[in-house]
Amino acid sequence: MPRNTTADQPKQPAQPGPSAQPKQPGQSTQPERPYHHGDLRRAILHAALDAIATDGPSALSLRDLARRAGVSHAAPAHHFKDRTGLLTAIAAEGHTLLAATLAEAGDLRDAGVRYVRFAREHPAHFQVMFRPELLREDDLELTTARALSRERLRTAVTGARPGTLDPVGADPRLAGIAAWSLSHGFATLLLSGNLTGVVGDQDPEEVFRTATELLFPTAPPSP
Repeated sequence: MPRNTTADQPKQPAQPGPSAQPKQPGQSTQPERPYHHGDLRRAILHAALDAIATDGPSALSLRDLARRAGVSHAAPAHHFKDRTGLLTAIAAEGHTLLAATLAEAGDLRDAGVRYVRFAREHPAHFQVMFRPELLREDDLELTTARALSRERLRTAVTGARPGTLDPVGADPRLAGIAAWSLSHGFATLLLSGNLTGVVGDQDPEEVFRTATELLFPTAPPSP
């Protein structure tokens, strides 16, 4: 029987096609992928907070935020619908952070100090949180977070010891307004640069603590 000479012949190596060309030095072996944010919503919020801290909330625009975050022009609107929705999300986040800060206060004076600290550490949030004309007031996330931060302040007021910003027998609601006004006013003046000459190189929180002591001296211990 004649032999199958074709089968006995050694196989020739396959010629590389276009997709099998050897890689050039330094060339990636992974297919190229489009850039993707791990958390696009967070990236837009970060860009918005930076813009507000620099130029204030009035100068905020979704188109500029898209450029800052390096995303498409439609991305901010996809996550927040419009400028009001974005500012509302920032305000809600701010109230959540403020509530967490106030929850650790030891007394009402400490709550005031922590309020000032929050304003210093989160100036962009602080500029937006108390501007109802910029916000969607019926937003569930905002109303929930705002109620929580106010409850933390009420808790600090009702649990205050005599002489810590809460005169004995005072209406807790009015005492809360007084404490909020003092803390918020100091924080606002501080962030706007109106206390620069007064505070100087001192710690603003210690200046605030001293100011509250002047207005509401701590009651001496009972004999």
